[in-house]
Amino acid sequence: MADLKRKRGRKPKTVVDNSADAAGISSKEALDDGVLSATPVETATTNGDPQTHRRGRGRPKKGGKHEEEVDRDIAASPERRGHRFADHNGDITTVLSGDLRHGAELAAVAAAAKAAPSMDAVVKVFCVHTEPNFSLPWQRKRQYSSSSSGFIIGGRRVLTNAHSVEHHTQVKLKKRGSDTKYLATVLSIGTECDIAMLTVNDDEFWEGVSPLEFGDLPALQDAVTVVGYPIGGDTISVTSGVVSRIEILSYVHVSTELLGLQIDAAINSGNSGGPAFNDKGKCVGIAFQSLKHEDAENIGYVIPTPVIMHFIQDYEKNGAYTGFPIIGIEWQKMENPDLRLSVGMAYNQKGVRIRRVEPTAPESNVLRPSDVILSFDGVDIANDGTVPFRHGERIGFSYLVSQKYTGDDAQVKVLRKSKILEFKIKLNAHKRLIPAHIKGKPPSYYIVGGFVFSAVSVPYLRSEYGKDYEFDAPVKLLDKLLHAMAQSIDEQLVVVSQVLVADINIGYEELVNTQVIAFNGKPVKNLKSLANMVEACKEEYLKFDLDYNQIVVLQTKNAKAATSDILAMHCIPSAMSDDLKT
Repeated sequence: MADLKRKRGRKPKTVVDNSADAAGISSKEALDDGVLSATPVETATTNGDPQTHRRGRGRPKKGGKHEEEVDRDIAASPERRGHRFADHNGDITTVLSGDLRHGAELAAVAAAAKAAPSMDAVVKVFCVHTEPNFSLPWQRKRQYSSSSSGFIIGGRRVLTNAHSVEHHTQVKLKKRGSDTKYLATVLSIGTECDIAMLTVNDDEFWEGVSPLEFGDLPALQDAVTVVGYPIGGDTISVTSGVVSRIEILSYVHVSTELLGLQIDAAINSGNSGGPAFNDKGKCVGIAFQSLKHEDAENIGYVIPTPVIMHFIQDYEKNGAYTGFPIIGIEWQKMENPDLRLSVGMAYNQKGVRIRRVEPTAPESNVLRPSDVILSFDGVDIANDGTVPFRHGERIGFSYLVSQKYTGDDAQVKVLRKSKILEFKIKLNAHKRLIPAHIKGKPPSYYIVGGFVFSAVSVPYLRSEYGKDYEFDAPVKLLDKLLHAMAQSIDEQLVVVSQVLVADINIGYEELVNTQVIAFNGKPVKNLKSLANMVEACKEEYLKFDLDYNQIVVLQTKNAKAATSDILAMHCIPSAMSDDLKT
């Protein structure tokens, strides 16, 4: 990418990793040039909470990359560890010129004509959001409204993007050409794949509308037509283009890596959740994010049918969304010949080396560091971590894993000390020490003596440090975010979020976002265990061991007695969140 030149008198733009923003969340923040953006059109007031001061010092900002900004400040988390998800497809980009471009334009027009009869199934989604306040977890932010797109499928169901209805308090749908908004119920939200499923109880909504049919995964240069209700007007909008790339993409909603389509049709704020049609009038994807950058034009991203069908079938099979499983390893390429010889690989053997195994992964007792994975479910893995996809295309082997469901088994062939072994492993959802999402649940907190304890998540870091949290958060928290692995399913990273100033905590006022290591000599496993230990403490002092070799000591009786007065002063209803009371 060309270097970004600094103009005289202007501050250079900072940018983050090259993923894309969810196209269709709320527009409560203006989208900047050079930003990966996506926002459903906001129609009401935005969050009026005062801004939180930046705390701590993190990595220095780096220039020359894209800056990301997603709806409601959702930016791509840097939780991509090493090459665990580093998948490749050869970066095949379509360049149209001359007769080829003319032919593509004709194909796009034909695709739009084919899509016309299906447009009645495209609906406008109106949502009122009330987000949690992660910095003040006992309250919520001011509600705001947004609009996006969706479409009707079989079984009296509607699909849209997960970010379009995230933290919803009310969802309404309006059909094309109708003046009536119908109350909708959210059946399921797939955070990793950015898809949500809705339904409407009113029978009138379903009258005269035929559900859309899904088509196959398109090929490169296939014409696509994106239909939705983007910013710029109230009526339905149609944009046309072609498929320019098919590869594993970063889904910025929760920074997962799944199959995606890159198209050259415009995807703007409000397009989120709208269908993409092929030239036969069948749905081949859902518009969900776009790339806004001064060096790029008309780059949009579509969730393809394999990911959509995985979400639908997961819901039908389990009655709820269970997610996309992972193997639970970090791996290394084996492209260096000396490296291959050192682990005993023959000249005709290919694969990837396991660097680390997640302790929470079901196969942690089977797979070992330095094992070389040769194949997954009978498909050979290349030294760069790719597998055959279609004619002339390769794709990261995580694509094979993403086709499975949580709890499924898979056959893995590994090379260990020059011996080939085969294992049957069970695939499970990813357990992160610092989760990328809390799946709509309110944040947890515990207060004693004015000390506010919280569990760290990516939304928490974003709330504390803004969209540039990966640069501005404390280095130790960022290190945990990028590299730490949970040692157990229920492990959390607990911090002193802030200190509500009172006489009992004089001298501790400046403690912010510092990890709690132990309480009275016992390790802190999660926020609930900390709350239980403090509540049950009969010792004279409460002693908290913090990161950076700091300690906090309070008299037990005085700290607990002062807590109720501090809560009343700050109008806090309870000393702990409801999930810690059970």
